[in-house]
Amino acid sequence: MKTGLVMEGGAMRGMFTCGVIDVLMEHGIRFDGAGGISAGAVFGCNYKSGQIGRPIRYNKTYCRDKRYKSLRSLLTTGDLYGVDFCYRELPDELDVFDRKAFRENPMAFYVGATDVETGKIVYHACADGGDGDMQWMRASASMPLCSRVVEIDGYKLLDGGVVDPTPYFYMKEIGYDRCLVILTQPKDYRKKKSAVLPLMRLALRKYPRMYEAMERRPAVYNAHVAAIREDEKAGRCMVICPPAPLPVHRTENDPEKLEQAYQIGRTEAKKALQEILSFLACAGNT
Repeated sequence: MKTGLVMEGGAMRGMFTCGVIDVLMEHGIRFDGAGGISAGAVFGCNYKSGQIGRPIRYNKTYCRDKRYKSLRSLLTTGDLYGVDFCYRELPDELDVFDRKAFRENPMAFYVGATDVETGKIVYHACADGGDGDMQWMRASASMPLCSRVVEIDGYKLLDGGVVDPTPYFYMKEIGYDRCLVILTQPKDYRKKKSAVLPLMRLALRKYPRMYEAMERRPAVYNAHVAAIREDEKAGRCMVICPPAPLPVHRTENDPEKLEQAYQIGRTEAKKALQEILSFLACAGNT
């Protein structure tokens, strides 16, 4: 029986996920594999590199830095988040991503992104945390309207969460039959139709399948989470999520609010720690 860690996206709601995974790492909890979508990919990769505290640290440090995120960047490059800064300067120079530890950790790590030409999810197994893997993580987290399409390995990609809210069912398909799922919305959350769909239609006019996926997104998300909850009731997975809506918006740049979301994640992980250990002990992976 293989254990998996599944991490939802949600942009800066991902600080909740960072709090949860830091507590798991601090207690030496290991998984056979992990999968992340969007923020779950770009922040969750630090589980494989074993870097406790890294994503909350750099997000608090640089969240107001115009190199990190700015309207100017969006207007001049098509990316709200500065690509060179976020995916080269930050991990290579300012808060170094430990690629050696990432490469040597036997835990598999998967990220998902949406193929804009087909409107379907594509998964990639990250092997070494190098430039190729970084581009897949970038693609997974590239929100429509806020990001350019990312071209890599013959695909044109955007945010994986559009069509697959979490990698849970993908990981089940490939053999991870006992998963801890981290969601970044509270238990009673239901996604509603986006008010920016007319803008999406214009922005995605070259990619009608992607736009169709955006239209279906609320129904897909709600059905996906409902199915996870059914598996949770049956004991096939365990879910950890915020007790209430997090005090951050998707592009939050207030360090104090980011810290609050992070601490909520830590609190929920600590409260659930014994249950997590018992759940994973059934698979012999604690």
